[in-house]
Amino acid sequence: MDDTTMKLGLLMEAAQAQQKAAESSLRKLKLVTSELAGVVREEIHRVVLEELQSLAADGKRAADALHAARRAASMRTLLWSFGITTLCAAIPLGLACWILPSRAEISALRAKHAELTTRIADLQQQGARIDLRRCGAGARLCVRVDRKAPIYGEQSDYLIIRGY
Repeated sequence: MDDTTMKLGLLMEAAQAQQKAAESSLRKLKLVTSELAGVVREEIHRVVLEELQSLAADGKRAADALHAARRAASMRTLLWSFGITTLCAAIPLGLACWILPSRAEISALRAKHAELTTRIADLQQQGARIDLRRCGAGARLCVRVDRKAPIYGEQSDYLIIRGY
């Protein structure tokens, strides 16, 4: 064997050793990479899980706050509705108490009405339905008289009123 073959054999042997070392390094690198991928995956899973739990807690707090706001708004609406309804009922009742007469005033007015009705009926029976008006430019009070009736008084200045 000559020297070149020997060198070539040694070179081949060194290349094979280097190739085996490179393969071994690649296997170790693949193992470390797969372990690192597992660690990264677990870390990402843990971080995502923590963030989702935090997001769920924030969502629950927001929902609780919205429910509390809705209850407060409903209570405020109820109170306003009750207040406005009470005010709308109190105003007509107050006006009715202020404007309408009391029971005592109504009974007094009924008694006066009955008395006046009786007096009017008595006067009508006595023929006292006269026709009074305002006459002339001065709007003086005048009455319709019965011209067929006799004239009375010392100066003949009294006439009989015509009643109907």
